[in-house]
Amino acid sequence: MPTPKNWQKSSFSGGADGNNCVELSAAQHAIHLRESDTPSTELITIPTPLAHLLRGIRSGALGSA
Repeated sequence: MPTPKNWQKSSFSGGADGNNCVELSAAQHAIHLRESDTPSTELITIPTPLAHLLRGIRSGALGSA
C-alpha cells in the first residue's frame, strides 16, 4: 500500500516543531496514523473501527491502565 503524502498533526500536539505528535492521513479508503518521532511506523485502519476507538477513549469506557 502506498504511503500517503498529506500528513496532518493532531491539534493536541501544539504548533511548535518537534517529534511529539500524532499524524493522520487518509488514502484509498484507509486512515494512516503515525507518531512523528517514528514516521516509518504506521498503523492503518478504516474509519469505523477508528471511530469506535475514539468514542471509547472519550467516554472513558476503555478503563485505566
